[in-house]
Amino acid sequence: MVPDIGRGSRTHGLLVYLYGPGRREEHTDAHLVGSWDGFAPDPGRDPDPQVTLARLTAALDLRVKQAGDRAPAKHVWHCSVRTAPGDQRFSDEEWNAIAQRIVHATGIAPEGDPDGCRWIAVRHADDHIHIVATLVRGDLRNPRLNYDFNKAQAECRRIEKEMGLRRLNAGDGTAAKNPTSAEKFKAERTGRPETSRETLREAVRQALAGAADEKEFFTRLREAGLRVKVRQAPSGDALGYNVALPGDRNRHGEPVWYPGSKLAPDLSLPKIRHRLAGGADQAAPSAAEGRPQWSPPARERRGATGTAERAAVLLDGDGDDEEAAAQLVGVGELLDAVAQTSPAATRAELAAAARAFERATRSHVRAEHADTRALRSAARGIIRAGGALGRGEDGGTTAMLVSTLVLVTLAAARWHSARGHAQQAHASRQAAEHLRTAYRQAAATPMRALHDQGRALPEAQRRTYEATLRAVVPGGRADGRPARADALVATLAQAEQAGHDPEALLRQAVDMRELDTAADVNDVLVWRLRRIAQLPAHPGEAPRRPPAGTRPAKTSANRTSERNTSAAAPRPAVSDPSSRPPRR
Repeated sequence: MVPDIGRGSRTHGLLVYLYGPGRREEHTDAHLVGSWDGFAPDPGRDPDPQVTLARLTAALDLRVKQAGDRAPAKHVWHCSVRTAPGDQRFSDEEWNAIAQRIVHATGIAPEGDPDGCRWIAVRHADDHIHIVATLVRGDLRNPRLNYDFNKAQAECRRIEKEMGLRRLNAGDGTAAKNPTSAEKFKAERTGRPETSRETLREAVRQALAGAADEKEFFTRLREAGLRVKVRQAPSGDALGYNVALPGDRNRHGEPVWYPGSKLAPDLSLPKIRHRLAGGADQAAPSAAEGRPQWSPPARERRGATGTAERAAVLLDGDGDDEEAAAQLVGVGELLDAVAQTSPAATRAELAAAARAFERATRSHVRAEHADTRALRSAARGIIRAGGALGRGEDGGTTAMLVSTLVLVTLAAARWHSARGHAQQAHASRQAAEHLRTAYRQAAATPMRALHDQGRALPEAQRRTYEATLRAVVPGGRADGRPARADALVATLAQAEQAGHDPEALLRQAVDMRELDTAADVNDVLVWRLRRIAQLPAHPGEAPRRPPAGTRPAKTSANRTSERNTSAAAPRPAVSDPSSRPPRR
């Protein structure tokens, strides 16, 4: 059950809308289900609705007129209360009881108070009502409406529990402001897929991702095509900023400006300055430095994967909450950076993941002094490297990074759940689902190639690596069936060819962090192995060879494979070197 509260100054205009056909002819059978005294005139049940509408307006505004200049300028309080899809349908009597509970909880008309504000509840659809009240009490004082939205939310949560409705997550006051009904209708009227507020919020977040300083942040905003207005003190210092979409104007033809703080609590200029003050670690080396054959987007994604792994470890650990909260902010920036630079095939799902996770970056746990330089540097590197291709090493490292981000968002969900942050935990799980979809899109080609390479290995060699998997992976979580483990087997073979001990490398990958939340353990291990062994993310690329003058270590896997191969084949003549089995 969702309450939505607004204020206005035109009682009659609001009633005309509520009793009218609606903007899309969606209003049907508009009528009162409750009022302050139970005897208010009902235009929906009167043969002369226009006259009755005027009488109802006069009755609601009576005390406002009596109060004169003492009445608030916006004296109309409007609260819609809507049930979730699939919830039971209430009778008029049940909606009346719900309306009475809402006006009591918010302080509009406390139960037993004869001087409570005048109010009505109008129903013109099955799933919601509109409560309209005028904000002057019978004693001509204004009601105390501190935190009325929070109180309405809390009462709705109690009603859900008592009446067996779908339970929504309780808020904590840190969410971004939702679009108003007027903003939604304007977006629909102008053919926009979302409101200006939502578009601007995402654009400001993306401009902030990895920005080095305030100047770069404002430059990115303008480069994104936004109108930017900076409020300055007499000294010339910036006090705040407003943004607007080109062509978005009000009825007077003026741009519709939004302050950053009204887009989201953490997008005010002081909060942005605090985040930028930590800077980005420009000296942080990429995990893939020294590989000139890899493109800049591929190098930066590979380096960001390791940074994201460390963030997941911090979120799953028992460390300081402030440090964990800072990691969430940094992960949000990393998601914003990846979303705006990824290939077209995955961009929509990654953008949806970044929008969902935005809610998970804010809670009452403040990251006032924690260090986010590593994650901000990773985001900055991805932005500066530019757009990634959907194929080759770019596409493979996108899959590598997104696979890790799935686990990071799930770690964020566990962290929030443990602290009772219901909305943030839900947002983290939503982000994980979008990331899983993006991963399937990004990983399809490289994983198919790895499966083919794994199936092409000699049977004896395959069995050796599968035995290693069963011995190392805890609880037998790696699926040893050929159709599932081919990519992992191929990766172990390539790692050994590059000079690594497959068993030791696999143990390192398993020990990095838990695997219980992985939807596919094999895929997670493939990307961990390929990153820490510096194997190409796309198997079409040539694997890294050990430095000249060194020789790959003889391991149990290649020794066993050679024994099996020599036992199965006739022993060649010593005098014919060309017939000897090649050394791998």
